[in-house]
Amino acid sequence: MRTPPATMHYAAFFRNLNLGRPNAPTKVQLEQAFLDAGAQEAASFLTNGTLVFSVGARRSPDRVLAKASKLLNSVCGLVEPGFLRSVPYLAGLVAADPFATVVDASVYEYCVTFLHPAAEVPATLSLRSRRGDVEVFRFTGTEALSLSRKIGNTAGSPNALLEKQLGLPATTRNWNTVRRLALAHS
Repeated sequence: MRTPPATMHYAAFFRNLNLGRPNAPTKVQLEQAFLDAGAQEAASFLTNGTLVFSVGARRSPDRVLAKASKLLNSVCGLVEPGFLRSVPYLAGLVAADPFATVVDASVYEYCVTFLHPAAEVPATLSLRSRRGDVEVFRFTGTEALSLSRKIGNTAGSPNALLEKQLGLPATTRNWNTVRRLALAHS
């Protein structure tokens, strides 16, 4: 039997958070909230509300995220939810290379939307926006993988489409962000 690792790395993806903006933390505040919540390490990844943190085998990453979120609310008024994934899970998603078969010159951005834990994807879910600027081509159970197209000067928003369809908050990242995070931290 294999012994679990002493520490495990997780990524927290916050909805609608850009560091340093109104009701959003600075990089230092974001990292410190996770450390104060019990993380062993915490490092902001880019400025889009993505953070990688580690916890010991006996500590719940969900509790660390919940406590850090409360601290961030008291420090800067942040009310947006965070979505948690383990770095090994993200590395597996990257290794599966879900966008490899997409050959479409009209794609502006490849996206991963982290769904709310209570999200239930109905069988009749529209997988394409009316404008044709977003196409969700796969659900993993906890994420939606989509293509964003630019029509005129505006790129499609997978997050807006999925939040409207599912009635729950979600957060979206560019596939390259997820890929870079998984490669840097696994």
